[in-house]
Amino acid sequence: MTLVLGGARSGKSRYAEGLIEARPGPWRYVATAQPFDDEMRARIAEHRARRPPPWETVDAPRDLPAAIARAPAGRPVLVDCLTLWLTNAMLDEAADLAAETDALVEACRAVAGPLVLVSNEVGYGIVPENALARRFRDEAGRLHQRLGAIADRVVLVVAGLPMIIKGDVQ
Repeated sequence: MTLVLGGARSGKSRYAEGLIEARPGPWRYVATAQPFDDEMRARIAEHRARRPPPWETVDAPRDLPAAIARAPAGRPVLVDCLTLWLTNAMLDEAADLAAETDALVEACRAVAGPLVLVSNEVGYGIVPENALARRFRDEAGRLHQRLGAIADRVVLVVAGLPMIIKGDVQ
């Protein structure tokens, strides 16, 4: 399992796609974005255009643990991105965030094949002005710590350049 972190437009998704494409296909892309507006629809279209067959896209804006668990054994899986999934979960007022996070960590631990997780590193900025944004930043940091602890490799992408934080260079 590889956790790829970085800021917005840092190159983390392209880097993660390259890690998956270095393995034999077909490849599974688990997408967490929801197209709520034209700008997000354009971002989703840009990502999809980069992934022709043998990429298979599975949309999982909310039930990410199940989408990971359903991946065929041995098939390389890319999840992009955890912070969108976390946003979706936090905005769903019925969600039990602790239970869902536990389920995600367990699904990642149990996956039977290469898994690459992409997430935004949000802890470098200023302290957000509102409680929801502060909670999001804190939850993302805790999720990254939990996944980083069980990951074989953690990579921070800055300006399109990968920096290995944990594990071997691939």
